[in-house]
Amino acid sequence: MKNILLYFLLLFTPVVFSQNSGGFGNSKNWSLNKHEIYFNIGTTHFLGDLGGLNREGTQKSLVDLDFSSTRIGGGIGYRFRFHPRWATSTQLHFGIVSGADSNTDEVIRRSRNLSFRSPILELSQRIEFIILAKEEGGARYSRLGTKGRSTKADVLYIFSGISGFYYNPQTQINGAWTNLRPLRTEGQGLIGGQDEYGKFSLSIPMGIGFKFAIGKFWRLGMEISLNKTFTDYIDDVSTDYFDPEILAKQVGKEAVYAADPSIENHTWFTAGQQRGNPDDNDAYIFTNFTVTRNITYKKTRGMSRGRWNGRTKF
Repeated sequence: MKNILLYFLLLFTPVVFSQNSGGFGNSKNWSLNKHEIYFNIGTTHFLGDLGGLNREGTQKSLVDLDFSSTRIGGGIGYRFRFHPRWATSTQLHFGIVSGADSNTDEVIRRSRNLSFRSPILELSQRIEFIILAKEEGGARYSRLGTKGRSTKADVLYIFSGISGFYYNPQTQINGAWTNLRPLRTEGQGLIGGQDEYGKFSLSIPMGIGFKFAIGKFWRLGMEISLNKTFTDYIDDVSTDYFDPEILAKQVGKEAVYAADPSIENHTWFTAGQQRGNPDDNDAYIFTNFTVTRNITYKKTRGMSRGRWNGRTKF
């Protein structure tokens, strides 16, 4: 995540610095952007026990991203700017995450042959720190023969916060998507097995974003967020293989297959052998394009031209 944050910071910093000089402006122009709603759409990526690198797992780090499992997500949010450098946002986001051992040539993971998908429905509350900004209100109208000033709202920010999300891992059995939680693949809730896991968990979002004006009320931007969760079961894989005979008797044949669909080297995947890595919880990444609408005031509301032409730069 540090590499991605650094990349975006280096990408956008020259753009914003080239438009800024000096320190804080005296204008209250930032307050004309206090209230915003925004929409986003983009990609989702999963970091867990199932991935696609051609080597053994790397502690669920960014270098283990399986780009072939990229899925689509999107959401809506509300942002309140309460200070030139600070804002808070509430966001509802939905996406699908997935992973499959079949996407790798690493022999252990390929032989294990586990796969999953899960919806992620997330409600987050974030705090945003504005690193750089140039905000200038354009003229409300142009006099005959005079071109009005264009609106600028270039903002680079970082954020973190807290999220609650719903998840429900599934896998394909006989061509049909089947919920994995009731199958107790690692003996969850059974004698000698793991504790049961729920359908809800928490995560810590961390990310960076950039937006710029395309009019007095509209902004376009891009945002990337790494969400580190407090569960290791988004993919239904965490600890060791459970006794298949107990699974067959107490849950059923589907549970036996879902727990161990290995396609070769079957002796590697017997009861008590490692199935996943419980030492590091799952994570997911949202990369989004954003469209923002300023709702601080109405189009029909009058403003003094001096204030509208004010500037905030830092």
